[in-house]
Amino acid sequence: MEKRWVLASDCNDGTVTKIAEQLNIDRSLAQILVQRNICDFDQAKDFFRPDLDHLHDPFLMKDMDVAIARIETALATHEKILIYGDYDVDGTTSVALAFSFFSQLTKNIEYYIPDRYLEGYGISTAGIDYANENGFSLIIALDCGIKSIDKIDYANTLGVDFIICDHHLPGDELPQAIAVLDPKRADCPYPFKELAGCGIGFKLAQAYAQKHQLPKETYLQYLDLVMVSIAADIVPVVGENRILAYYGLKKLNSNPCEGLRALMEVSGKTENYSITDVVFTLGPRINAAGRIDHAKHAVAMLLCQVDSNSLEQSELINLKNTERKTYDQDITREALALIGESEILINRKTTVVFNESWHKGVIGIVASRLTEKYYRPTIVLTKSNGHVAGSCRSVVGFDLYEALSGCAHLLDQYGGHKFAAGLTMQEHNIDAFSDKFEEIVSASITEELLTPMIRIDAEIELAQIDGKFYRVLSQMGPFGPENMSPIFVTHNVYLAQHAMAVGQNHLKINIKQQNSPIFEGIAFGLAEFQNLLQPKVPFSVCYTLEENVWRDKKRLQLNIKGIKVN
Repeated sequence: MEKRWVLASDCNDGTVTKIAEQLNIDRSLAQILVQRNICDFDQAKDFFRPDLDHLHDPFLMKDMDVAIARIETALATHEKILIYGDYDVDGTTSVALAFSFFSQLTKNIEYYIPDRYLEGYGISTAGIDYANENGFSLIIALDCGIKSIDKIDYANTLGVDFIICDHHLPGDELPQAIAVLDPKRADCPYPFKELAGCGIGFKLAQAYAQKHQLPKETYLQYLDLVMVSIAADIVPVVGENRILAYYGLKKLNSNPCEGLRALMEVSGKTENYSITDVVFTLGPRINAAGRIDHAKHAVAMLLCQVDSNSLEQSELINLKNTERKTYDQDITREALALIGESEILINRKTTVVFNESWHKGVIGIVASRLTEKYYRPTIVLTKSNGHVAGSCRSVVGFDLYEALSGCAHLLDQYGGHKFAAGLTMQEHNIDAFSDKFEEIVSASITEELLTPMIRIDAEIELAQIDGKFYRVLSQMGPFGPENMSPIFVTHNVYLAQHAMAVGQNHLKINIKQQNSPIFEGIAFGLAEFQNLLQPKVPFSVCYTLEENVWRDKKRLQLNIKGIKVN
């Protein structure tokens, strides 16, 4: 599917000139900084030199003082504490961080991860019963709980106290927990609202260490876990998250915790990790434990100590990821066949597919793959525990959650946000839901939104790219949502030699402009352009810049996202 190329709007020319002169950098790079609201020297200094001293005071978070006081009481009276978290990457890293930190202070501590299939997402009755039956009087819940009104009420009747550390948007009512830590609370003055769940756990540890004057290393040692959660949970890599991600990557690449080190080893990549590498290499492996078996295995791996069974645990996780890939590929193939064989599904502006035998743990991944293929709001449904469960994905600019709200009368429950959601319903409602969802989406989505887009940051000439240009560019990282790796466009480029198809549908090209060096480029999934690109015929490319390392030699390479023949 051909993508729209959308060039970022112009910035204030005077501000761009000022930044370029103050920093002594290329104007195109200065323009990108201004696009990202970095408009003066001090803002640029903070951006290029992240500083742990710029982390916010954790006690600015509403209820932090109450949470710390409750934990102090629990430690002083030797209460049993249960660390409770979700089964995804953010949840398991959160549990590993909080359990490790508070294990330094007490032995009366355990962790609990709900079973994805038996208990579902969030605080479960089974988890509360486990705590009650085993003498736990305090539960610290991470990456979940902000909407668990009835579950917290139930825990209160049993005398089990909750501290909730969540980063999801609250509903109209907050749960009656001892403390509710969530920057998205309407009454929370905390300056940064976009922490991941593990980030909230980190702030809890920071607050305790700060109050008790413990060495900073008692909580900074977990920055690699925080960074993995930031990457995998796709939260904005700006503000406090950027500081945490910057130092977390440094730790991952120099001195990772034993569990992550072992996981890096079995994944086949042991150094030079970026946020993207974490998203595609470590994240899926950690997630696979909860998708295929039980997420407690992921926590066990993350808690491994040096010279323990970390390699054994990481190999188990890697095996679960291999299983996950098989399910993922098989179900994707079956779903694509369902769509391809149905003229009705092909011509819709939505995709809703159902098969009762599909594995619930991977339907979210399959929904993402179908969205990539057909680029429209997509829901993949399967049978689970007597009802139908669905995973939903949207396209940029379309509010999926609002569309689901219009179908609420056909659903048992649903939750999520603009771009991703989950739902449950009765099987007899599938057809009615599918039609209603199509009706609502068709009435509001535009053809433009149904066409994938490449957002281009700046137009440049190849001659502008040199070692200094790339050094400044790379210091804009770590890249992620709201600070993506800049995409450049260059027009009127020419082949320096014939284009060559490589691998599965990829294209390798060498290009140049007048007065420029020759640049190597790799275009993933764009082999169809091989015969369209001819010597002496000008074309345009949009791309990111990266460093290609081969046999200890480094060279700049264009990672080409799109090609247009002039």
